[in-house]
Amino acid sequence: MFDLEQTVTRFKEQLELQRYAYSTIKSYGNCLAKFLKAFERYDLSQVNEKNIENYLIHLIKEEKISYSYQRQLLGAIGKFYELTFQKKLNLASLYPKRKRQNLPKYLIREEVKRMLENVHNLKHLCIIQLLYGAGLRVSEVLDLKLTDIESKNMLIHVRNSKGNKDRVVVLSEKLLEDLRKYFMRYKPKDHLFEGQNAPRYSAKSIQNLVKAAASRAGIKKRVTPHMLRHSFATHLIEKGMDIRYVQEMLGHQSIKTTQIYTHVTDSARRNLQSPLDSL
Repeated sequence: MFDLEQTVTRFKEQLELQRYAYSTIKSYGNCLAKFLKAFERYDLSQVNEKNIENYLIHLIKEEKISYSYQRQLLGAIGKFYELTFQKKLNLASLYPKRKRQNLPKYLIREEVKRMLENVHNLKHLCIIQLLYGAGLRVSEVLDLKLTDIESKNMLIHVRNSKGNKDRVVVLSEKLLEDLRKYFMRYKPKDHLFEGQNAPRYSAKSIQNLVKAAASRAGIKKRVTPHMLRHSFATHLIEKGMDIRYVQEMLGHQSIKTTQIYTHVTDSARRNLQSPLDSL
């Protein structure tokens, strides 16, 4: 028998030593806890690929887990066995096939403007400006520290992000002005955005404040924080920015990931003219 809480804590400590991102450590820890609860009567050292396959089939049928959660779960289980039992499980066949890539959902400029105009809390305003104005992921906003804002060179340092990579993105002058006001009012000590009783703000809070701002702006579609990142990339490409710069700003490892933003956007469609009409 094992102590679930102790096992998960030790696993997360091992991930910290290997310098995994905070968001990965959190999600892998949650995945492992779920797995351990399901296998609490098993001798973990004897669990094999077939046991894990049956577990996944159950989750897909009963809980309708997503493609991404299945991948995350397998990543956590594989890493756990590697670190705890020095055992390399062959889980490759259990990963889902890559699902069809849908076009990213994004907001047009007028919608983003309306959202910003309908945010009256300074902290919330700065967060939304970072999501859209710098194209940051929620986890990257949460991980930002005061020292990551480099006003002298107008840069934001994004550290230890997805794929354990660092990058720099442009700092908007408007955002810097609001961040200075925010700092004077809230006086954060380490992380840029702190929770009421926690060292950092929560992802759920960011999801809620984005949803509320969109609602006040009269936007009917479901707006998520990641949609603001999509909007950032789409609007840059609309303005003619080289796709490789956009790739760098987003922190994409492959140019193929960024190329999805070269789709014909709503505003581009309005200006599209058939070659027949130019004859």
